[in-house]
Amino acid sequence: MDIKGQFPVKRFSSLETPFYFYDTKVLDQTLETLTTEANKFHFRVHYALKANVNPRILSILCGYGIGADCVSGGEIRAAIKAGFSASKIVFAGVGKADWEINLGLDNNIFCFNVESIPELEVINELAAAKGKIASIALRINPNVRADTHHYITTGSEENKFGIALSDIDKVVDIAESLANIKLIGLHFHIGSQILEMNNFVDLCNRINEIQDKLAKRNLIVEHINVGGGLGIDYHDPNRQLIPDFAGYFKIFSDMIKLRDGQKLHFEPGRSVVAQCGSLITKVLYIKEGVKKTFAIVDAGMTDLIRPALYQAYHKIENCSSDEPAQKYDVVGPICESSDCFGEDVELNKTKRGDYLAIRSAGAYGEVMASQYNLRRLPLSYFSEDV
Repeated sequence: MDIKGQFPVKRFSSLETPFYFYDTKVLDQTLETLTTEANKFHFRVHYALKANVNPRILSILCGYGIGADCVSGGEIRAAIKAGFSASKIVFAGVGKADWEINLGLDNNIFCFNVESIPELEVINELAAAKGKIASIALRINPNVRADTHHYITTGSEENKFGIALSDIDKVVDIAESLANIKLIGLHFHIGSQILEMNNFVDLCNRINEIQDKLAKRNLIVEHINVGGGLGIDYHDPNRQLIPDFAGYFKIFSDMIKLRDGQKLHFEPGRSVVAQCGSLITKVLYIKEGVKKTFAIVDAGMTDLIRPALYQAYHKIENCSSDEPAQKYDVVGPICESSDCFGEDVELNKTKRGDYLAIRSAGAYGEVMASQYNLRRLPLSYFSEDV
C-alpha cells in the first residue's frame, strides 16, 4: 500500500494468504509527525507494545528514539531485544508476576506503573532482596468517562485497573514509608480508541485537581503519565492515515498545569501503527444465501479477532476488481458464527481468487492472532519487500 491506499496486487500472487501487509512509508510518516509534534512541547513518548510487537515494526519505532510501554515480561524482553533503552521503558499491568518484576529490576527500567497496594509491597520486597530502589508511578483511576467500547474503557471508578481516587492519600503514605520504593510519578489511562477530544480535556482537569490536592501535602512528583487512547479513522482510513497528533498534544499543553520541572509522558499504540497495516485475504467462495451473498475468505477471527470480540468495524476493499459494487457478508472459515468481518459490505463485484484488504489492522491484529482450529499464524510482509 502506498500513501494513497494502493496495494501491489500483482505481487501478492506469490504469497500465501492470509498475511499482514505493512506499509513502512505510512509508518515512517506517522512517526515523523508524532515525534515532531511531541517534541514541540518536550513531551515524552512511550510506544505501547501491546498494539503490535512485530520485531521489524519495533525496530523501526526504536529508530525514532521513543520509549516503550510494556504490560508483560515478554514485552519488556521484546523491547530490549529491539533496542529500546531500558531507561525509557515503563511497565504497567494489574497482575505483574514476581519474575516480571524481577526482570524489570534487573534491567533497571525507568518506572513501574503500580496499580494496587499489594503490588507496591511486593515490588518493595523484591527490590530489597536485590538491594535496589524501584522507581514507581501510581496508576490512578480518574473516574473520567471515555466515549469508546466498554471493553476498552479503563479509567472508571469500578475497574480492575488502577487505584481509586479515594485511596490516593493512603497509597502515597504507604509508598513513602517503603525503603526500596521511590515515588516519581502519577499514571493515568482512561481507555482506547477515543475520538471525542473532550474526554482528554476532562482527564486534564481531573489531573489538575489531583495535583492540587497532593500539593497541599507538599508532594510534587517528577513525572505525569497520561497514557494513550487517541483513536483512528477506521471508516475511511485514506481520509486520515495519520491521526491529529498536533491537536491531541495541544489539548494537554493547554489544559494540564504542570509544576516546574515536571515531565509529561504519553503511551500511544493504536494511533502509531494501526493505519500502516492491512490483513490481506483471498476469496475462497461466493455463496448465495436466501437473502444474503457471502464472500467466504481464507482469513478468520484467528487472524483478526477485533470484529468478533468488539464488533469492531474495519473497512474492507477488493483489491482485484473495479466492477460495480455489490453487498456481501464477508466471513471466514472458522467454526464459529462470530467469524464475520462485516455484514452488507459494499465491495466491487467479487469472485473466487480476488484479494481483499481489511484495513487499519496494524494495531491489535497480528499480535492477537491465535491458532484456534489448528490454523497457522499469519505471516507478515513489508512494502519494500513485496
